[in-house]
Amino acid sequence: MTERFETIDDESIADLVIAFYDKARYDPLLGPVFEQAVGTDDEAWKHHLLKVHAFWSSVMLATGRYGGRPMQAHAMLPGLGPDHFRRWLALFAETAASLYVPEAAAQFQEKAERMAAALMQGIAMAREQGLA
Repeated sequence: MTERFETIDDESIADLVIAFYDKARYDPLLGPVFEQAVGTDDEAWKHHLLKVHAFWSSVMLATGRYGGRPMQAHAMLPGLGPDHFRRWLALFAETAASLYVPEAAAQFQEKAERMAAALMQGIAMAREQGLA
């Protein structure tokens, strides 16, 4: 792709989600986590991609389409740790930078870094309390 998106809209978010998960699904570190959480079935992945698209649409465009609980979903994944989040952030940043102009990619990266920090903190607290 030679031209990058200048603005963040619903269609470009869909492209980002698809491109990111095309990489993450087969990543040596992240792939097994996603396989455990989502499975290998294409229909399950289609559902997951729609859910993640709704999530990022809500985060970046304030659409309110996402109604899930990401903290609970991530806290229930055994073995999920800081290395996974670092890899997720690096791959996400790489994907956003390949699709968006730097200013827009930076907006995604800022949100992703905040989310990763909050998820790591929440997971640690849940595990300390024996909830995960």
